[in-house]
Amino acid sequence: MRNILITVMMLIVVALMFTNIIAEDNTGTRARITTQGTTTNTTLGNLQP
Repeated sequence: MRNILITVMMLIVVALMFTNIIAEDNTGTRARITTQGTTTNTTLGNLQP
C-alpha cells in the first residue's frame, strides 16, 4: 500500500513539473521553441536567392 502511495505522489510531482517547465504559456520550453522557430522561419524567408 505504501509503495502505491509513493508512486502516485511521484506521478503527481512529475505532472506538476511538466506543467510548470514545458507547457507554461509564456516562459515554458514549448513557447521558447515556438518563438525561435518563428524567428528562424522569418529569417530564412527573407533571404534573397
